[in-house]
Amino acid sequence: MTSGSQYRPGPPPALGSELWTRDVNEIREVGSRTSVIRTPEQTTVGRFWFFVGARTYNPIVRQAATAKGMDLVDCARLYALTSIAGNDAFVAVFDAKYHYNFWRPITAIRNADLTSNAATPRDASWLPLGDTPMHPEYPCAHCITSAAISTVLQTIVGDFGEFSVTSPTAPGVTRKWTRLQDYSDEVSNARIWAGFHYRFSTEIGKEMGRKIGALTVATQLRGVEAMAEPRR
Repeated sequence: MTSGSQYRPGPPPALGSELWTRDVNEIREVGSRTSVIRTPEQTTVGRFWFFVGARTYNPIVRQAATAKGMDLVDCARLYALTSIAGNDAFVAVFDAKYHYNFWRPITAIRNADLTSNAATPRDASWLPLGDTPMHPEYPCAHCITSAAISTVLQTIVGDFGEFSVTSPTAPGVTRKWTRLQDYSDEVSNARIWAGFHYRFSTEIGKEMGRKIGALTVATQLRGVEAMAEPRR
């Protein structure tokens, strides 16, 4: 990227809007620590993705490289591209987070009376499934990074068969997929089930990540010959 704000999205929805009402009420029900509608599988997935950062996606990059039988140079290039995309994704998402400084579900639901929206009642004791991350909500960081990495991998290697990830926040659980899109979508849903992010925030995050992944491949992918050219 040329600046942190290059892919900054528009603002989150107005607190009286249909979109806000729909999504805050969704997470009130499905993201609550005591939710009666979240399934055991959704609870497991929500806890699984408390795990964040490069450790969540580097194992996928390694499996992609192994499945495609990449040599040392191609492996290095793939890791470089995914690392660039992942880091740009973090820059972009935190630029937006602190620009908008939007409230997390735990704050919004406990203070819903401040919005004057009768369709979003206050619940002063509401808690999410996990401990809310200590930075603004909008947009979803986990969503942007998984989408950026998925876009790079999809463009360079395509779907490559079954791949899997384990997580220290869900001991004994292994998540498996055969499509990169399914992996990215699971990460986004997990942040809703965990009670951390509204659905609109996950969708915006994924859209930003796809743009960053595409930009990375378009501007940073170099052939072996170009890499070998001497600096001038």
